[in-house]
Amino acid sequence: KKMMINDFLIINCIGKDDKIGLKLSNKFFIHNFDQKINNEQLVLTILNLIKKHKVNFDNKFSILVNNGPGSFSAVRVSLAVAKGIKISKKINLFGFKNSDLGQFNLANIELLIKKKLIQKNLIKPIYLS
Repeated sequence: KKMMINDFLIINCIGKDDKIGLKLSNKFFIHNFDQKINNEQLVLTILNLIKKHKVNFDNKFSILVNNGPGSFSAVRVSLAVAKGIKISKKINLFGFKNSDLGQFNLANIELLIKKKLIQKNLIKPIYLS
């Protein structure tokens, strides 16, 4: 079965240069976080983004989340938020390694998806010690 990832939310929060991205149709929106994020900020930012762009959570919508390596708390918060959305909206959740992404832009993210560098199974966080 071919994996189709059309529209997605990408959570790229590992404790430095944190950002999230939203791809809808052929548009890509990025939100940069200026300071260290916490659970509440991340959730509120995602909620605002999906409300603003009227996201339809269907079976073609996915979440991509950076598994690290990164700060323990940032990676934990990202995974918790992503898993919460996955469970509540019944959508696909994929994880990727920070080293596989490169610069945060749509071309690189689509390359990541094409190369299947994302895992659908249990997401294993990688923390920096």
